[in-house]
Amino acid sequence: MYKTDVLNNGLKLITCNMPHMESAAFGIWINVGSRYENNDNNGIAHFLEHLFFKGSKKYSCKKIKQSIEGIGGSLNGFTSEELCCYLVKLPARHLNLALDILSDMVLNPLLPAKELEKERGVIIEEINMYKDLPASYVLLLLAGLLWPRQPLGASIAGTVQSVSSIKRESLFSFKEKFYTASNIVIVCCGRLREDAVLKKMASLFGRLKCGEKNRFVSAREKQNRPQLSVVHKDTEQTRIAMGFHALRRSHPDRFGLRLLHVILGANMSSRLFSQVREKQGIAYEISTQIENFADTGAFIIEAGIDNNKVRQGISAILGELKRIKEEPVSDREFGRAKDYYAGQLAIFLEDTLSHMLWVGESMTALEKVYTLDYVKDRLNKIRKEDLMRLSRSIFREGNINLAVIGPESNREKELYACLKHD
Repeated sequence: MYKTDVLNNGLKLITCNMPHMESAAFGIWINVGSRYENNDNNGIAHFLEHLFFKGSKKYSCKKIKQSIEGIGGSLNGFTSEELCCYLVKLPARHLNLALDILSDMVLNPLLPAKELEKERGVIIEEINMYKDLPASYVLLLLAGLLWPRQPLGASIAGTVQSVSSIKRESLFSFKEKFYTASNIVIVCCGRLREDAVLKKMASLFGRLKCGEKNRFVSAREKQNRPQLSVVHKDTEQTRIAMGFHALRRSHPDRFGLRLLHVILGANMSSRLFSQVREKQGIAYEISTQIENFADTGAFIIEAGIDNNKVRQGISAILGELKRIKEEPVSDREFGRAKDYYAGQLAIFLEDTLSHMLWVGESMTALEKVYTLDYVKDRLNKIRKEDLMRLSRSIFREGNINLAVIGPESNREKELYACLKHD
């Protein structure tokens, strides 16, 4: 299903021909993100991503946007803790144009000084926006608890201070150091001619220097008691995020953790949704999510709770975590969780852009691509006992981290007391 080629300089190209589709999705992935930064240049990877859209050697900022959007396509980019991606989805017949534009953006960005200063202001406003949004800011607070005083716990966008101090020369130096062939993966999914794409990419990227594989400082996780971070804010509801250190991206139990995610908080059938929203009626939104990195991970529960019932909400969440540690899930619930996860993944992979994102993240982070059949096979090998074992390992009192934003957040002793559940 996937064809993988490696250029002489080490750059990887993965193609997936989907001849029944009318679209194609193309992405340039770089094995770099906020984990590769320090306190002084925090936010530089994200800053650089923004500036790549401001003009390249062949295409102006206006031309980049109009060329893609003018033919019915869309383009974007994103930066995460470990990865950066520039992507396009467009009608398949125009794929060659996307290859030209994105490659020139990544290989020959101008980083114009005037645009740099304007974008600096844009990013600072982005940072301020996140702080004004409790649903976003609470997750940043939680990351700081999980990985304090290290890049993994810092903001991807950086701080106002760090972004204000990043210079144009530093941006060029960062690109020169990290944007090398051995750290780049190019993915193309949709209706395409694979040999033609390979030939085009070889002509565009073949001369890029190989470079060394990018490295980051390993995560430090020393925790033996619950941790709490609170911010008092006069809001109509209290936002909480509870996080537990969990599994690295390649851990053998990663698919079991996905099933815990489905059972606890992935949908409206989940236990937390049923208990906290449907039965107790104290939250409109409650869900779980999983963060996976190269050497660590996190299981996160987030919710917006009635200001007067925060402690009730925390107790309800901890009660469900205790139940899943002590009682095996039923055969019906277990089977439904497997079917949900496999079904959602199958639907996700039907879209060319989603398929490109699946392949790109997997190949860039793990240097391999997992097929849907592989995932289904792994799911079938998981037992209910595996979920209890995982739950007991992860959902421990000494592994709890809780971030809270809201008017009740000044009652820290009461909130901390709620975490003493074992």
